[in-house]
Amino acid sequence: MARCGCGGGQCDCSLEAGDNVIVSGSGSAANPYVVSADVPCASVRACLSGGDGISFDTATGEIGAHLSGQVGNNVSIGPDGGLLVPTAGGQVLTGCGLTGNGTAGSPVKANTQAWPYPCSVDTFGGVVACDTQGRLRSEPRGMVSFTNYGESRDYNDVPIPAAQNTVLDTFSVNITNPDSCRAAKVFTEREIDVWMVLPAGAAGGTGQGSDEMFYMRNTGSASMVGVHAQGTKFLTESFTLGPGATAPITLSATGGRGTGGAYYYSIVFLLRAMIISL
Repeated sequence: MARCGCGGGQCDCSLEAGDNVIVSGSGSAANPYVVSADVPCASVRACLSGGDGISFDTATGEIGAHLSGQVGNNVSIGPDGGLLVPTAGGQVLTGCGLTGNGTAGSPVKANTQAWPYPCSVDTFGGVVACDTQGRLRSEPRGMVSFTNYGESRDYNDVPIPAAQNTVLDTFSVNITNPDSCRAAKVFTEREIDVWMVLPAGAAGGTGQGSDEMFYMRNTGSASMVGVHAQGTKFLTESFTLGPGATAPITLSATGGRGTGGAYYYSIVFLLRAMIISL
């Protein structure tokens, strides 16, 4: 503003300060005009606002980073006032079944072992699953159960039939797989006693199903009372019992080749079942 020939009353140069403006000096070369502006914070705050990631306090005028409060957010304000995202290395603590510290060179992973069997792990490997509480679980444990059934029935001196392997009576019992997870294989041991009386010269046979397991003829001159033999069979059932399923198993006592007035008066059934699920 100051120039030669202006100032000191030689010419009229005047300045007027407006809002928030300060003018100093006389306009001479030795004392030129100095114009300065002072903008108060209150005037600027109305032009500022917060946005994504920005926090703005209109009362104090403070601007800062807005940190999300969502669970799992690791961003924080460091001791030097800057934003800090901690690295995982050295901060991940692993326990049984896990290795690594979370760094690129040492990622967290399952602590597995080599498959020690000649078969394929893809085909025969078991399952590890997560339960509703976030805990690892292996496959259900195998189960073995044993059940014993028995019944004795008396009759009113029924003649031994002449036809071989005729059904005399039937015993049936329900077998239940106690494993609610796996199918089971059923093994049974079956015993049948048919008690007979063989008068002199009489004969008769007994068995299970189509298998005659005992036959006797009385060649003496007096009756034989309480004649019997315990016929036992160990069988693998032809069916697989599903998880928690129930199925009947039937034993048929048979008799045949009865002659000379031979008769039976009692039958004892025994069934022992082993149920295996693996």
